[in-house]
Amino acid sequence: MTQEARGTGRAPDRSSGERRPLWRQRDFGVFWAAQTLSVLGDSFALIALPLLVLEATGSIARMGLLTAVGGAAAVLAAVFAGTVVDRVDRRGLLIGCDLARMVLYGLIPLVWLLGPQVWLLYAVLPLCEAVGMFFAVGYVTVVRGLVGTEQLTEANARLNATAAAAGVLGPLCAGVVAAWSGPAAAVGVDAASFGVSAGLVAAVRFRPRPADDPEKGERPGLWQDLRTGVAFLRGQPVLRALTVLLCCFSFLTLGLNDLVIYHLKHDLGHDDGTVGTVMAVGALGTITGALLVAPVRRTLGSGRTWTGAVAVCGLAFACLGRAGGVPAVALLSAAFLACVGMAGTCSMSLRQEVTPEYLLGRVTSAYWTLQYSAAPVGAAVLTWAAEEHGTTPVALVAGTCCVLIAVAALFTPVRRAGRA
Repeated sequence: MTQEARGTGRAPDRSSGERRPLWRQRDFGVFWAAQTLSVLGDSFALIALPLLVLEATGSIARMGLLTAVGGAAAVLAAVFAGTVVDRVDRRGLLIGCDLARMVLYGLIPLVWLLGPQVWLLYAVLPLCEAVGMFFAVGYVTVVRGLVGTEQLTEANARLNATAAAAGVLGPLCAGVVAAWSGPAAAVGVDAASFGVSAGLVAAVRFRPRPADDPEKGERPGLWQDLRTGVAFLRGQPVLRALTVLLCCFSFLTLGLNDLVIYHLKHDLGHDDGTVGTVMAVGALGTITGALLVAPVRRTLGSGRTWTGAVAVCGLAFACLGRAGGVPAVALLSAAFLACVGMAGTCSMSLRQEVTPEYLLGRVTSAYWTLQYSAAPVGAAVLTWAAEEHGTTPVALVAGTCCVLIAVAALFTPVRRAGRA
């Protein structure tokens, strides 16, 4: 028995034809609950950390720099994540990542009792983003083992939908907590959520590493592992094209959250509670996208669904800077997040379906390393440009470029991916 199965019980083999409804699969249900709770708390940090920076400095450029530093740490961690995930006890890794983030985020409200310490955010967030990348790669590799290949899109859609539902409640609560007790208290709620998530993950039985792994027992070096993932992506025309297109898309959009918060507080003059409400409405869009992606993908195929979703993302982004009222900002944010969710579910499901399970960690690691390699620079550039020239022209240019990415996808193999 492998390390992952030892002491936890062996999860049922989903490749043998067993196709119970997802709601009747105990391990998936517990894992589902863990991720929902984790996202509920994480949405607090999504709002609270930028608000802490803006409250202390008043600068969107400093907000963007924090986002960039966190993104760079995630990219660096992605280089190592695939190697680690494909070799270690995935259950233990996921639990350890949750506990580490609980401790790190918990430091912020404790230190903030002595007064604002912006430097701490630049220390804690990169570490949390790096740990989060290890968790995210591990998360992708275990879903197929929990539900099987045929239920992947449904499982991913459900995970995204309930995460988005938690994302509706989270920002509302975060806005209220930030308005009453300050953003640091909201970060404390995030820390507690990771502790609960770790306890739930501990109760999940994950399927062990496949016995037919041809590389089992071998220990190639880190760079060889990364090259293995890159080589697989290069050999798959659809994944190769998606990686390039998503690298450009991530460059343009990583700083969007900072841009929306700055637009609401600086340009429109609203408070933290309004920011939380807008983010909650935006999360409703993610729910809508998660509920629609499975039927739309069955009808149109992955490629057309992905391309259409990215095009709508660009149109919504282009209009955000000109939105002069809270309802308009909220609706455009919802449209953007709905389509980001649809595109993300399509690309993740495609990658999970075509990648051998023993390679899934390394391929996911290489995919995300390449996809987000330019995103931190993009976030810094986007927010610096918004501070210098205003949110309206920056949003217009970035949104137009996103639409051009969708147009470019029509001339790649992505267009024909997963045709119904």
